[in-house]
Amino acid sequence: MSIIFGAYIIMNLIGLIVMKVDKDRAKKHQYRISEKTLWLIALFGGAVGTTAGMQLYRHKTKHLSFKFGFPILALAEIILLGYFYSL
Repeated sequence: MSIIFGAYIIMNLIGLIVMKVDKDRAKKHQYRISEKTLWLIALFGGAVGTTAGMQLYRHKTKHLSFKFGFPILALAEIILLGYFYSL
């Protein structure tokens, strides 16, 4: 189980960092990280990190799919992680 928790922590750190990088790129009018990539990171365990990054860096907060989708996915991931650790 510690491998799963470790992977979960790493994915969320990646999610947080990717949101920061994309926000910085947006400010500089540079090539952006695709929304598909942001969603894939969130779906593969990084939803808490992407949600935190969205709030911390005020990035993608006007997009309803991100504003509501990331937190809902983060909650689902936390519930699943809690369920697997309770087995």
